[in-house]
Amino acid sequence: MKLPIYLDNHATTPMDPQVFEAMRPYFLTKFGNASSKNHSFGWEANSAVEHARKQIAKIINAEPNEIIFTSGATESINLALKGFAEAYCSKGKHIVSSVIEHSAVLDTLNYLSKVGFEITYLSVDQNGLISIPKLNESIRSDTILVSIMTANNEIGSIQNVKAIGDICSAKNVLFHTDASQAIGKIPFDVKENNIDLMSFTAHKLYGPKGIGALFIKKKRQPIKITPQILGGGHENGYRSGTLNVPCIVGFGKAAEISNQLLSNENERIAKLRNKLFQGIVSQLNGVNLNGSLTDRLGNNLNLSFDGIKSESFILEMKDIAVSSGAACASATTKPSHVLTAISCTNEEAKNSIRFGIGRFNVEEEITYTIKRVVETVEKLRSISPAY
Repeated sequence: MKLPIYLDNHATTPMDPQVFEAMRPYFLTKFGNASSKNHSFGWEANSAVEHARKQIAKIINAEPNEIIFTSGATESINLALKGFAEAYCSKGKHIVSSVIEHSAVLDTLNYLSKVGFEITYLSVDQNGLISIPKLNESIRSDTILVSIMTANNEIGSIQNVKAIGDICSAKNVLFHTDASQAIGKIPFDVKENNIDLMSFTAHKLYGPKGIGALFIKKKRQPIKITPQILGGGHENGYRSGTLNVPCIVGFGKAAEISNQLLSNENERIAKLRNKLFQGIVSQLNGVNLNGSLTDRLGNNLNLSFDGIKSESFILEMKDIAVSSGAACASATTKPSHVLTAISCTNEEAKNSIRFGIGRFNVEEEITYTIKRVVETVEKLRSISPAY
């Protein structure tokens, strides 16, 4: 076992060595532009891109031509929400989402609200789940889109996307989901779940950073998306720009590996998560689980520790990488909007730690982490005037 131990796999995952090896030639010898149609270098690059498109489509049961490459989930979300809203604003200006979405969704919806759209934000219960009946009630005649994340990045809650998709399909409203944390962690089928638009990214499933995708369902009446980046008409006109061939190849390989390992890997990781949870709560009082242990990702554990601050905990645990919430919000001192939405007090939210277990973690690391968590909490509580 080597230190430090990495347990922040929600923020990003380490690249699988097989992914790096698949990418290597496209940095060095296979360096062609995939849009160069007049020579073998371009043909070779384009062939690699289309192979990756098939690999990525397979993990979500999509068609390859339904995959549009972007720079990451944030861009995919912006393209989906802004691009769709701009294309369909004449049909309605009402969008439904939830209060626990990632900031990429919330900030984009906030922008749309400033340019004339009305956003309904659904609340969640203590497990971080929306009410399906309330979603049904919230859809109006002028509703054009529902955007609900598949799995939450802080507490791991998994929404009933099948029920959401069925309602949207029945009411002829399109359904977008941010599935960044879900793909490669749980089985996912865009057809079975009636998904119209889906955003996801490579670096959450052991691929490279800086490459993502937007799934756009092929329908009899094609979904219109107003491009947000212009200049060349790449990716069927949805997203211009020279394709990042090495990272696309890496994304494809990462998807292929995740698809192969999905069942066994997630069972193993969930066992490690449960060992971590039981090891901590069996030795410490005043530990609260944030969210449900059943309706959540197998790699996620989010705990509040009475009498300590997460910042102090993280400083004491320099040999283990954990977080106090979403990586995108690490610069703010505000309590997590996700934790307050599931009825945590501000104090509980500020006392919370997120553990994210991944492919390359082993049982020895979890045993060590339990020991260090118990030591650290006991030390901080012994000097805490609030405990």
